[in-house]
Amino acid sequence: MSEIITVGLDLAKNVFQVHGADGVGRAVLRKKLRRAQVLEFFSQLPSCVVAMEACGGAHFWGREIGKLGHEVRLIPPAYVKPFVKRQKNDMADAEAICEAAMRPTMRFVPVKSEETQGAAMVFRVRELLIRQRTQAINALRGHLTEFGQIVPQGASNTTRLIAIVEDPESDLPADAIPTLKALIAALTAARQTG
Repeated sequence: MSEIITVGLDLAKNVFQVHGADGVGRAVLRKKLRRAQVLEFFSQLPSCVVAMEACGGAHFWGREIGKLGHEVRLIPPAYVKPFVKRQKNDMADAEAICEAAMRPTMRFVPVKSEETQGAAMVFRVRELLIRQRTQAINALRGHLTEFGQIVPQGASNTTRLIAIVEDPESDLPADAIPTLKALIAALTAARQTG
């Protein structure tokens, strides 16, 4: 068997596909690995380029495989797609990743550290919570509008919305109040985490 220079690794939840190529791009290895076998396999493989699509889990695997002495290259999925030669499946994807990684003009994504990923996660989660809070405020305002209660837009008017629902003298139907209070509970939770 020729020396493996480049490996395309198609990531998955449980079964990963490996495609290895020699210096001229000829396929010299095709193998399926279960999740628990991945690091053991790469620990026994001589140092080479290991390429993966930059997707969920890629940075974790990139760090772990890089610790074993391999050069890890992450490729944006859109740059891999043109290299898929036949119907999309794990074997074809691994081969396409391998071929894309061997292109001299290919652009790669750097492997992120855990700290970088953690910092990015903070911003993404914060944005998600703000969107959810905005959705809850808009839903509460919209439902109250259906009962003739008009409150201007904006998070600053949330207390007015809550006061209408919690007012025992309001003309809101009794069946609607528990549902509206569920939206209030979501808003209260969003305030505590935001």
